[in-house]
Amino acid sequence: MSAVTATPAADNAAALAHFAARLAFETDVSDVAADLAAGVKDVVVIDSRSLESWNQGHVEGAVHLPTREIAARAAAEIPRNVTVVTYCWGPGCNGATRAALEFAKLGYQVKEMIGGFEYWAREGFPVETLSGVTRHPIDALTAPVSGIACAC
Repeated sequence: MSAVTATPAADNAAALAHFAARLAFETDVSDVAADLAAGVKDVVVIDSRSLESWNQGHVEGAVHLPTREIAARAAAEIPRNVTVVTYCWGPGCNGATRAALEFAKLGYQVKEMIGGFEYWAREGFPVETLSGVTRHPIDALTAPVSGIACAC
């Protein structure tokens, strides 16, 4: 018996609803990097981690707004007419989900950046620290080492 088909795949209508919903709630590091590089103005990237984590390295162009401060600061600092993209450390952390929930409570359009800062750095995108901007070598397990997008 197949381990894959032991639980049957969802019917087409359910699959369409599920995958469309995931794309409405999530974006990936490659799409965020493309928007930041293109200077897209209606997307704001939020780093929801601690100050120590932010200082260790963050997405170049992100805004530092720890989750516990979103309710108090967002209205004054983040325009209402943007799509907010939250991130935290990586796939093993639900901090970006918690931050996205806080923005949703405030009425913002929000998406979570899957992969978080971990995959941002592993895919070789610009990492900003107090010392400046650097790029880590591309991890062949997360992105094409040629630098060409995976075109997925």
